[in-house]
Amino acid sequence: MALAVSSSIAISTSTFQSSEPKLSQFGSIRVLKKPYGAGVKASQPRSFVKPINARDSDVLDLAEAIETDEEDYERLAYQLENASPLQIMDRALQNFGNDIAIAFSGAEDVALIEYAHLTGRPFRVFSLDTGRLNPETYRLFDAVEKNYGIRIEYMFPDAVEVQALVRSKGLFSFYEDGHQECCRVRKVRPLRRALKGLRAWITGQRKDQSPGTRSQIPVVQVDPVFEGIDGGTGSLIKWNPVANMKGNDVWNFLRTMNVPVNSLHSQGYISIGCEPCTRAVLPGQHEREGRWWWEDAKAKECGLHKGNIKQEDDAHLNGNGVVHANDTPDVADLFNTQNVVSLSRTGIENLTRLETRKKPWLVVLYAPWCPYCQDMEESYVDLAEKLAGSGVNVGKFRADGEQKEFAKHELKLGSFPTILFFPEHSSRPIKYPSEKRDVDSLMAFVNALR
Repeated sequence: MALAVSSSIAISTSTFQSSEPKLSQFGSIRVLKKPYGAGVKASQPRSFVKPINARDSDVLDLAEAIETDEEDYERLAYQLENASPLQIMDRALQNFGNDIAIAFSGAEDVALIEYAHLTGRPFRVFSLDTGRLNPETYRLFDAVEKNYGIRIEYMFPDAVEVQALVRSKGLFSFYEDGHQECCRVRKVRPLRRALKGLRAWITGQRKDQSPGTRSQIPVVQVDPVFEGIDGGTGSLIKWNPVANMKGNDVWNFLRTMNVPVNSLHSQGYISIGCEPCTRAVLPGQHEREGRWWWEDAKAKECGLHKGNIKQEDDAHLNGNGVVHANDTPDVADLFNTQNVVSLSRTGIENLTRLETRKKPWLVVLYAPWCPYCQDMEESYVDLAEKLAGSGVNVGKFRADGEQKEFAKHELKLGSFPTILFFPEHSSRPIKYPSEKRDVDSLMAFVNALR
């Protein structure tokens, strides 16, 4: 990641206040004053009183008289839940000064820099240069630096680690065995190094970016994964000023303020990461489907925000964590309309075995907790309405939990959602090959086969 300094202060690091705690002398005791009034409520209490040749009784008497400055971040998150992003940003910069920095990925999180600029306070920005970013992202970095008069502090992966990974597994091993190893080398470890020099960081996470994994992000929290400059649990605070904003609201803000943006956004890219792992999204797709598209929805995180991910074992990406005995989450079902037939395991098996059907069938294999299934619900219901009375039956089969292995082996399930067309005169279903899930694209698929 890279850090930037706002134009309201010089670029030289000498202009920053020291990150070392200030010392005040009280007789035989020194009291550590935390800079900028930024306390950290850790899992273990921290002492800010340091004895110098003092008796235990003296230390205890004075310690009781000194008011600690620890902040209850759960309470603060509750207090700021309805605050504006600008208010949250101002509070973060006020509390931590030079010990906090904005994490900038080169996408729509440029809004964070604009909010910081609007506070009128000095701010820093850092970014992770993985070595695999799009040219458009590098051009945005340059435009942002010039627009705000800052210098982004770039963090790079360890050259030896990258060399070892590429020599042993090739340039594109993530297409075969998943992206986590590459992200760990190119992103997570450089991030860890950047955060070790800070007491707090600011991210562009939003609840609506990935409904399954980011739906409960607070606006401020003790970072559950990474450590800050003091080390140990509770040594780093994480601020998420735009957590409650919708994607459309972010973009309205960027357009209104005439903020420089990544030109890839105008080409259909929404969530932007490294070039080999990012692509434009299609109509009806969720924005995170443009990232690591060859993997299941549950894997679409790089590890930078691991502490905010709702694990499948905990909640099956459903948002409430209630799981039935058959290992499927208790969430509202999808595609609930009289025009969509809900197929049981027996029903789908019988449909598969038939050599000749009276009518063709269009069936979606889905999981209610899957955000991509949720995103296509409206278009699939509209399609079913259009096909009503046309001679094509429309159905659904819930293929998660104990049905998943059957669906993988017998129904060609790769990831959710999978759409199958069962012709009249063939037992073999035809898998919908496109990721366009709008009504017109699905209708074209049906019309081409019936």
